[in-house]
Formats: sequence, structure tokens, C-alpha cells
Amino acid sequence: MLIGEVARRSGVSARMLRHYESLGLVRPTGRTGGGYREYSGEDIRRIFHIESLRSLGLSLREVGQALDDPGFTPARLVDDLVHRTRERIAAETALLTRLQRIGAAEPAGWEDVLQTVSLLHGLGSESAGARQRAALSSGEEAQLPVEALVEAALGESDTNVAGALRWALAQSGDTGVALLAEALGSPVTAVRRRAVASLAEMPGDMVAAPLRKALTDSDVVVRRSAALALGTRRLADDAPALVPTLVAMVADGVNDVDAADALRALAERRVPDEGAGPGEGSGPGERPLSGEGAGSGEGSGAGEGSGAGEQSRVGGRTGPIERTGAGERPGPGERTGPGERTGPGERTGPGEGTGPGEGSDGGGAAADPADLIATALVGRLEGRATAPAVRRRLAQALAEIPGATASRALADLTDDEDRAVALTAAYVLTLRDGTER
Repeated sequence: MLIGEVARRSGVSARMLRHYESLGLVRPTGRTGGGYREYSGEDIRRIFHIESLRSLGLSLREVGQALDDPGFTPARLVDDLVHRTRERIAAETALLTRLQRIGAAEPAGWEDVLQTVSLLHGLGSESAGARQRAALSSGEEAQLPVEALVEAALGESDTNVAGALRWALAQSGDTGVALLAEALGSPVTAVRRRAVASLAEMPGDMVAAPLRKALTDSDVVVRRSAALALGTRRLADDAPALVPTLVAMVADGVNDVDAADALRALAERRVPDEGAGPGEGSGPGERPLSGEGAGSGEGSGAGEGSGAGEQSRVGGRTGPIERTGAGERPGPGERTGPGERTGPGERTGPGEGTGPGEGSDGGGAAADPADLIATALVGRLEGRATAPAVRRRLAQALAEIPGATASRALADLTDDEDRAVALTAAYVLTLRDGTER
């Protein structure tokens, strides 16, 4: 069969067949009387073998080795082909991703395209400084696609660069929330930690739902980060889920100052009293100092120490905290009237043993966050075997919590065996008494 016919039947051009011949891959076994190449059936089968091996990605040199070397084993070559193919696919995928991100940035001209490409190169740089500059430049030179920022934030291990990326994400609005929320399901703990850290700095209300999901994460760092973020947002409805984690952080000394601040922020967001009449509850814009209403409605005279702030509310019950004289406070553990104490830790009368959600007005109203937090802190303090440093941290956190429950606990702590705890409690009570008067 002449070369023209072979080319037509095999799909290999006559020029390529001559190239194969020059490399020694396939030589026509004969020549016609006129000197034309003549290919036998065996030659044509070899041509098809060459094309099949080339389709797998083999070079012509490797094809010749595979066909002519009797000791050739294909396994190693196939493994190498798999590796090279994966590298090629990864490169093509990276190119596709880059093009999609450039398109998502909606460039107005080629200058915008070049700036976006430059920032994307910066994000992928091996230099931490270059990555940080690219993150901080987002929105100034060109807007980096949110997908690129999220991907970089989830994979960044450098603290400074990670902070810059979280800042850039926060500037981009809430468009990255869904991607970060998806990352909370990652099996990699480090990725989930970076995702919740980024969510904590995002603006808007959309982050609340993924942060609540993070409260149940198997990793304690993720749970703590989510609790801090939700606490500082003052979402009172989340208090029952947040308080145990935040109180444990105070007790364990892990970001205890931030946890105490979050507890205070939660406590300041009061749950509205249902059906509160005139004189009950704080007025618009008022911050209750002790968990009481702005006016007690008791109508007591001056000098009796029953001014605003004497109407306590614990677990939904109200009753006056009686005093023995102007500004005079009963001794540690002594109380008269409803909810009186006969000794540290003992309670008699209405409101006995109230805790979160107990003793409410029968309507199933949500517990006051301040009472819930104070009760949790007191629960940690009740163990006298608690280390002094832990008791001090808990007492300091309790000092920031408004409400009657916290005030009663502080009164009990004025006789604490740890002098620092006792002095802290006495000082805070003095400040609260001065405010109430």
C-alpha cells in the first residue's frame, strides 16, 4: 500500500509518516519499481500502535522504547503518565478558576484585568508580605473576588496575613458568609477554626446562623470563638447556649477577659417583661444597673433605703429587698423579706432555689440573661475547693453583671476566705449602693 493510501486510511498525514520513518519508528518494508514507499499490513498495524500510545500522552521517544525494547514494562510508564496528567489537569483547573475570578470582578477594561491578575498572583505568593499587601489592596487597586479571599483565608497560616484577609472579607459585605458557613463542615479542624474566626469579623445578621451552628462543633476552639462572637453581638436569645461556654472560658483562664466582656454584653440585653405595668422595667434607651426597673413603685419614704433599684426580679418573681436603715446593708448571708437567706447558700420563702428558667410568672417567659449568667457564675463559685485564681476571675466577671441575683451573690462573697474576692465583692456593692441612692 502506497503512502497516500496509508495516510488516507490511518488518518496520519504523509508528512508525519515520513517523520516516523526518519526516527526509525516505522519503515516501509518495500519499494515499488518506481521507488515509491510500499507499506505492508504489519507496517500499518505498527502505525496504529504508535498512534494509540501517543494518545496516552507518550512522547515519540517513549513510543519507540515501548515498541522495540523487549524488557520494557508498561506499569512504571503508565504511573508516570497518570502523574503528569494530574499535574496538567491541576494547571488547567487553576487557569479556569483564575479566569472565572477575573470575570466575577467585572473588569471595565484591560487595566482592571491586569490589576486583578496582579492581586491574585499576590494572594498566591510564597511571600507573606506579598500576600498581606494583596489582601490590604483589595478594593483600592481592584476588587478581589470573594471566592479568592475565602479560599486564601481558609488556607492561611500566617497570623498577620490571616488578619488582613479577614479584614478584606469584612469589607466585601456579607457575600462571603455562605462560603465560610460551608467551610464549617470541613473535616479539617484548622479550616473550621479559620472559618469561624472570619465569620466573627463579618458584618450583618447573616453570620448569626452559622455561628450558632459552630457552637456544637467538636473542636473546643471553634465553640469558644463562636460563643465570643455571638456574645459580643448581644443576641439575648442565644444566652442559654452561650453562657456555659463563656463561663467555662472565664474559669479556665482562656480569653477570660474577652469572655467576661461578652457575658456583660449579653447581660445588658434584657428580655422584656411580659405585661409589665407602669413603673416596671427600664425605659427606652436606659441600661438597667441591677436588673431592676427604673422605678420600684413601692413609694417608700426617703432614708429607708428603698429607692429605685430595690425591686428585685429573680426568675420572674418580684419582691422588695428590705434594708435596716438608710444605706445600711445586712451582714453577709442575712436577708429579710421574700427570698431571705438564713445562711450562705440557704434560701427560704418564695422564689426558693430559682435557676435559669425556674420561678417564672407561669407564662414560660425567657429567663433574664443577667440572672442566667449570674446563676452560672455562682454555680462555679460555690465549690470552695476552686483555686483562688479561678475564684478571682469568676468574682471579677460577676462584678460586671447587673441584677439582683448578682448583687446577692456579691453580698455572700464579702465574707469569702480569699481576701481579694471579698474586697472585690465589697467594693462593687459599695458602687452599686451609691448608684441606687
